[in-house]
Amino acid sequence: MPELESDLASDLGVLVLRLFDAHDDRLPYLTHQQETVTRGELRERVSKQAAVFAGYGIGPGSTVGLRTPPSFTQIEVLLALWRLGAQVLLFDFRLKPPEVAALCGSCRPQFMVSAGSNVRATFGFRSEYEVLTERRRTGLPATTGHRLVQFSSGSTGRPKVIGRTARSLATEVDRFAGVPGMPVKGDRLLLLSSTAHSFGLIGGLLYSLAAGVSVVFAPRVSARDILRTAREHRITAVFGVPAHYELLVAAPDSGAFTGLPDLPDLPDLRVAVSGGEIMPPQVAAEFARRYGVGVGEAYGTTETGIVAIDVGGTLRPSVGRAAPGVVVRVERGELDVALDESPYLFDSGGTQYADGWLHTRDRAEVDVTGAVFVRGRADSLVVIGGLKVDLTEVENVLREHPAVEQAVLVHEGVTEAYVAVRAGFERPSAEELVRWCRERVADFKVPRVVRVLDSLPRTSNGKLVRQAAALRSAG
Repeated sequence: MPELESDLASDLGVLVLRLFDAHDDRLPYLTHQQETVTRGELRERVSKQAAVFAGYGIGPGSTVGLRTPPSFTQIEVLLALWRLGAQVLLFDFRLKPPEVAALCGSCRPQFMVSAGSNVRATFGFRSEYEVLTERRRTGLPATTGHRLVQFSSGSTGRPKVIGRTARSLATEVDRFAGVPGMPVKGDRLLLLSSTAHSFGLIGGLLYSLAAGVSVVFAPRVSARDILRTAREHRITAVFGVPAHYELLVAAPDSGAFTGLPDLPDLPDLRVAVSGGEIMPPQVAAEFARRYGVGVGEAYGTTETGIVAIDVGGTLRPSVGRAAPGVVVRVERGELDVALDESPYLFDSGGTQYADGWLHTRDRAEVDVTGAVFVRGRADSLVVIGGLKVDLTEVENVLREHPAVEQAVLVHEGVTEAYVAVRAGFERPSAEELVRWCRERVADFKVPRVVRVLDSLPRTSNGKLVRQAAALRSAG
């Protein structure tokens, strides 16, 4: 694969062309059910979309909000806008209109591109959508060289506005290419990670375009659809978030479940990587036992892209070593990542970037081999009665209960625990879970309130919500 980081990469339109030119146009690139789009076919679709958008006046420096469901259309439109040199504000389609409106209030895009009237269920993948383009008179052109604008997950507060330049995207694609064990030309990647977020977009779509990997999408996010898709398309790699692997671990172990012959569930699989949040060790162990493949870990942030990765999952509980070219340090017990410039737009980053370092605010250690160990958010440390309590520690204790699938703790005056029940298990009482904790941690660490839910709320990119008000509403 040719190096992408060059002076030309400062132009995202050139970068898109170079990604297409990396391999034969006849290679399959996108597959959904029985429909496959080759690299050459996608190139033609992108050119046609770009011509339509140019007719609206979209060009270099235009600001365009993009909000479409997961689809071939979403990918075509994004690449077409980049071909024209636009700055794309990429919204997760699962965001509600008031959330999008609030973000647009600070970003002021000149155009909004969204799915039209043929939108159906938002929980699955479709090949195509009608596209509507709206000009906004109050919009403003780009004032920076950022060509991708994303938003932090909002799991602990209001999202930040984060920009990526063409050069930073090209550099990250090259970093993935230098990671041992990543899918290569001829591999078939089942991409479950959201294409509106960094790992799915850059590590999944853009890297695959550069590397000659075929990307396959499941029609719906269910264990049955994921397994059927993997079997039918002889999937060799899977990228997802922990919730996807939890689904697969809990799936019935029989051919009757998928409607396919009784064969190994994932006979061709050799790579499985989880990103978005730290994979629970028990889920990784059960997946390896069930499917015979270790789950790798990809750790990164929206601001930096990939930071550390262990494709084979052999370094767990480490999240892997720093990706090629990434420089990290641990200061005051927290992980920092070197960045040439602030990734934040509209002064939304506060003090998280300073003096050439992005402060992840994740507690971490780096051992003598360079392996990075992430110990949880720095804000998971609270003081109770003058004593420090790590909420993550108590969450892990609750997850060890056989009936608990996930747990989140928050502290606002008192410590509250919210837990989700594992499928097939009897719902434990709050009193039982308090006893469970009291037998395993000091009394001052035991949550005062425990609420048992069917499921815990998640952000649009699959992370568990850690805002007390949202958790209480879910209860």
